[in-house]
Amino acid sequence: MAISTADFKNGICIEYNDKLWTIVEFQHVKPGKGGAFVRTKLRDVRSGRVVEYTFNSGTKFDTVRLETKKMQYLYNDGADFHFMDPESYEQMSISAETVGDVAQWLKESDETSLNYAGDELISVEPQMFVELEIAETDPGFKGDTVQGGTKPATLETGATIQVPMYIEVGEKVQVDTRDGRFVKRL
Repeated sequence: MAISTADFKNGICIEYNDKLWTIVEFQHVKPGKGGAFVRTKLRDVRSGRVVEYTFNSGTKFDTVRLETKKMQYLYNDGADFHFMDPESYEQMSISAETVGDVAQWLKESDETSLNYAGDELISVEPQMFVELEIAETDPGFKGDTVQGGTKPATLETGATIQVPMYIEVGEKVQVDTRDGRFVKRL
């Protein structure tokens, strides 16, 4: 479906220069001289990079439907990650290359979001907060407190994060997947 700059709304996905962009911000400008134009901030759907573009008023663009599908992560066989639709029980596999760095936050049976632009899978998104077990870390010592600093810890998924000194191997922790930050001990 084609839209013009007059139809812009935040969140709409458009195709421009053979890339998919979501509109973050836009402003219609009518200068005293010359034609009207639209200043925009667009986010690249694949990389997340935000750029500014200026378009002449009335420029036309093709829109793309963005869709999010909730799936359950099943397992990783080394080459592919396997997911299941919890409603239809239909299974699908996604290459490790497509999953990318998100793999460090995926735990079997967790719900994840698969983001599509039209029919094309563009990203795999874990839950915002995940609960994972500490697989390896230096031992804590009696008297170590929250103010005592942090130490590196390896989680059951292989991710490495900084945790407070009192955290021990085998404990479960909550992690913010947006920045890989320790939230709390469970």
